[in-house]
Amino acid sequence: MAAHHTRSNSLPSRSHPFILEFDEQLCRLKASPASSISHRLNGFQDLLECVERFLLLPLSQQALAQECGDKWINELLDGSLRLLAECGIIKDALSQTKERTYELESIMRRRRGDDLSFMTEVRKYLASRKDVKKAMNKALKVKESRSTDKNSEITPAAVNMLKESNAVSIAVFETLLSFIVVSKSKSNHWFSKLVQPKRVACEEVEDTNELEKVDVALNSLISDKSRKFDYTIELENVQCLLQELEAKIQDIEERIEGLFRRLIKARVALLNIFNH
Repeated sequence: MAAHHTRSNSLPSRSHPFILEFDEQLCRLKASPASSISHRLNGFQDLLECVERFLLLPLSQQALAQECGDKWINELLDGSLRLLAECGIIKDALSQTKERTYELESIMRRRRGDDLSFMTEVRKYLASRKDVKKAMNKALKVKESRSTDKNSEITPAAVNMLKESNAVSIAVFETLLSFIVVSKSKSNHWFSKLVQPKRVACEEVEDTNELEKVDVALNSLISDKSRKFDYTIELENVQCLLQELEAKIQDIEERIEGLFRRLIKARVALLNIFNH
């Protein structure tokens, strides 16, 4: 992504407060790839607010209407649709995981941990996670296979701003997809910790995400190795981790829902501009 934007005379100057804020939000998101999910989603929300205001500026609307040929119109509309699709995939994955998490918590409150129905629910959860991971990996592969536009044609300034915003948005969604997909090597590392003959407290695995913690803990429960150690203590760990996961999913879901609404508004704004 180019760090410098070549802006047309139709747009506010580079020193305009709005343009400065837009550039600042872009730079923040680009410069913080290792930030927490919550931090990145906050930054993404701020960026989409900028995009929303940009599309409401009369000068921006005029620039897009006058400077965009069919190529740019199609690219921007396709980009907005792709963002909505990726956001929808993430929403579905979180919803499915939350439902299974709730069912697992519910049965743990009603029955003993070694009850057959509980172990059945654990396997259902893990099977559901496999399905979710498969969908997320497919989405990631589709992203990787997309070719980068290397056309030397000069991009209109208004289009360039929206393209940069889309590129950063896709990077944030990739972070979320990666959060949902847990790497096998990391899972194996934490599995080895969980099957040690001592209690592994929730806070001992702070540098991994909540989904990964639950995956590892549940695989430990259904493993023969785990029977060598205190099963009751492992159940307490699982309950702790499930509560953390439920809270995390709830937080991300609320943020994603807000982002989804803003993406819809941005697409509607583009359609209105190009249809006039």
